[in-house]
Formats: sequence, structure tokens, C-alpha cells
Amino acid sequence: MGMNVGQGGGSGDPDVVVDINTTPLIDVMLVLLIMLIITIPVQTHAVKLDMPNGAPPPTNNEPPPVVEIAVDFDGTVTWNGQVVPDRQTLEWRLKTEAVDPAVQPEVHVRPNKLATYKFVAAVMASAQRLGVTKIGIIGNEQFAD
Repeated sequence: MGMNVGQGGGSGDPDVVVDINTTPLIDVMLVLLIMLIITIPVQTHAVKLDMPNGAPPPTNNEPPPVVEIAVDFDGTVTWNGQVVPDRQTLEWRLKTEAVDPAVQPEVHVRPNKLATYKFVAAVMASAQRLGVTKIGIIGNEQFAD
């Protein structure tokens, strides 16, 4: 924002340079910025929570019992080493184990390497349908080859 005036009439006078002085404008802007910073309210980041009252329930430090279900290549199912004769017996045992979710045992399904998918899937589907929540497949290292 300036204006340069050219030479006037050939006299030996120096050129006149007309520029706006921006120093007072910068001072005013800094004062306004400081006032704005001071007047902004302090933001507190608080989350309102309803915390429970009283002592926490006692914890049980002992590990849960483990039930190991093995599925053989021909569809034979064993429950902790004992052969289960049919699917109804397996479902009855799973239902009795899934009654109380607080003390429910861990169910480890150990399929044989040669077992087909339908036998393993049938055991896992029955366990899930009957309410077993702690279920897992073990022995995966045999499938790494």
C-alpha cells in the first residue's frame, strides 16, 4: 500500500516515497489478540460418570476348570479322554457345563489333523448354541505343515 511519485519537472529534488507506516497497525492487532486470549473462558474437559458405591465383589484367583473335547478323523468325540457315544450325550454334557456362566469351564476343542471340518464345526456349533462362552481350538501347531 504505497505510492511512488515520479520525478517532478526535472529539478534536482530527491524522489518522494509515500508508504503507510504499518507498525501502529501491528501493535493494535497484537493488543487485540492478547485481549482475545485473556477473555476466552478456560475449557475443562470433564466426563461425568456414575461410579458404583461400595466394595468391589471378591475375585476368584483360581483358574477355571478345563474340559477337553477331542474330535478324531472318523468323527469320534471324546470328553476328557472318555468316548461320547452320540451327539445327544455331547449336547447334554455341554448343557450341564453351560448352566452357570460365572463358573463355566473352558472348553478346549482339539481336532485331529485328519478330521473333516463338518465334525469339528458340529461340536463347536452345539457348544455355541447351548451357551458355552469360553471355547477355543487348541493344537493348531499340527496344521502348520
